[in-house]
Amino acid sequence: MKISQLNTYPIIAVFGGRKADKNILEEAYNFGKMAGKNNWIILCGGKGGVMEAVSKGVKESNGIAIGILPGNNKRLANSFLSITLTSGIGVSRNQMLARACDYSIAIGGHYGTLSEIAYALQMDKKIISLKSWNIKGMIKAENHTEAVEIIKKWLKE
Repeated sequence: MKISQLNTYPIIAVFGGRKADKNILEEAYNFGKMAGKNNWIILCGGKGGVMEAVSKGVKESNGIAIGILPGNNKRLANSFLSITLTSGIGVSRNQMLARACDYSIAIGGHYGTLSEIAYALQMDKKIISLKSWNIKGMIKAENHTEAVEIIKKWLKE
């Protein structure tokens, strides 16, 4: 990625829990790896679980993963982020994630993920559900490969 072209790359927010089973973490990792290869910038909450798994996949494919932390301590971020931002606003940062992205995907998750989904839907953002909540307005993907294909389709529209 050339720094001068970063504003042309799509920003994909990944919503997901800090606790997840092996299958969910594997999907997040593989999605991150494919996102990095497609020159998509990943935006996430920056901590563990799904956020760490997707960031690891992005890093391994030489992509960019940005984490927006709920607090003020950068040392709480996962080690795979390209850029770490502190917000100091707690879970209200979920709104920032939804606002800043072009598209989003929820991978697994619990109530924090649900709040991110709600913000994204309220802001009319297109969002994929990958082993996550089944809510009207979300597009369901069976796996990371299908999720990537859906985003590619959206990018062509």
